Amino acid sequence: MGAIKSFFKSRAFRIGMYSAVSSFIVIAIAAGVIMITDKLPATYTKLDMTTNQLYSISEQTEKIVGNLDKDVEIYLLAQTGNEDKTLLNMLRRYEAINDRVKVILKDPVVYPSFVQQYTTSTVYENSVIVVSGDRSQYISYYEIYVPQIDYTTYEKTIDFYGESCVTSAIDYVTSDNLPKAYLLTGHGEKELNTTLGNVIAKDNIDTESLNLLTVEAVPEDADCLIINGPASDIPQGEIDKIKAYLSNGGNLLLITDVTGKDMPNLYALMKDYGVELAEGIVLEGDPKYCLSMYTHYLLPKINTHVITDPLLDGGYYVLMPVAAGIKELDDKRDTVSVAKLLTTSDSAYSKVDSMNMTTTEKEEGDIEGPFSLGVAITDKSDETESKIVWYTSSSLLEPSINDMVSGGNYDLFLNSLNWMCEREEKISIHPKTIRNETLMVPASAATRWSILIVGIVPAVFLIAGITVWVRRRRR
Repeated sequence: MGAIKSFFKSRAFRIGMYSAVSSFIVIAIAAGVIMITDKLPATYTKLDMTTNQLYSISEQTEKIVGNLDKDVEIYLLAQTGNEDKTLLNMLRRYEAINDRVKVILKDPVVYPSFVQQYTTSTVYENSVIVVSGDRSQYISYYEIYVPQIDYTTYEKTIDFYGESCVTSAIDYVTSDNLPKAYLLTGHGEKELNTTLGNVIAKDNIDTESLNLLTVEAVPEDADCLIINGPASDIPQGEIDKIKAYLSNGGNLLLITDVTGKDMPNLYALMKDYGVELAEGIVLEGDPKYCLSMYTHYLLPKINTHVITDPLLDGGYYVLMPVAAGIKELDDKRDTVSVAKLLTTSDSAYSKVDSMNMTTTEKEEGDIEGPFSLGVAITDKSDETESKIVWYTSSSLLEPSINDMVSGGNYDLFLNSLNWMCEREEKISIHPKTIRNETLMVPASAATRWSILIVGIVPAVFLIAGITVWVRRRRR
């Protein structure tokens, strides 16, 4: 017993107890920090160090999610341990914005009947379901990760549409009334291609064809009327219906082409709103504002506006092949204001006889620029406000043309629709490109690091431990 009592009173025991208590305190503090940080939002605990900010979310998403007044569940469908880290980390940031949003991991193997409640589509791992109340939307994995090929370099990349898809789905399931756009038909208008149609649908804008010959007026539920590349003039009776719609606060997205045909009724409507079309086709004299040597493939200057600011912020371009110029009238109504969205350089000129031109060089009789290629018009009175956006080349909506400017043209189109539908906060969210980036380490450097980590570092700790042990034995 005496030996035991002596041991408890010894200096070694006191040092040991001090070490044990110190270690316990350190461990307890570390555990506490981990528990606290685990409860903090991802915004504060996870830094986005990726090149393209894959985990970060845009200001548009922050506004939409931050203003939610309904509960939203986001289900990530993946077997336990197989969750896509990029997608999951991004979703956690939605939770950080608004506590009404909950991210739930759902293993489809464990819950095979769960997905069937929301979709009959083939479900791929790491797909997403967004639910609010009795509304839901399924997002396939292959809508989130979309492969792309740059046909100029044949570089293969993957575009990450995670934020765009999820934010759009949240908007859909929480919106009571989605905007509706009518597409005018009956005058050789161009149909919206499938790609653009899908983009509009994902932006939660409903579209429907409209023949004004068969109805007395533009439908009351029309948030916007779209006229896309008419091949012939619109009869005056239909123009009168469009005028009545606009005077009651309606909105018009007009896209015209250089056709060589007179359209007095349509262009008289636009003169009533302070703008007119210049004759011919615009050619660019400044190579900075056109595509290579193709002076009719215009890369206009993008001016600041609610519609165009996201493109300016992202460094995007707009490509407009074969476009006409727009001129603002000096004698427009006091209620009308015209904003120039897209403009040429001062060196631009319009070939008046565009259908029979024999040279692209500027000639006598050509109209000197600069010109607008896109304008946003507001007609505001005490009682109503109508908005008109006019672009002068329907080719800007072609998928191949849009791809050449990395989606800038479609963003311009969608931003125009959202502006007219008073959905400025839903201005388009760009996808983020994922590239394989490999860290190259020379063989000599790899050898040095291996020696350091495997040999030197353990040896240093071993020598330090032996030194401490010897010193204690000598005391």
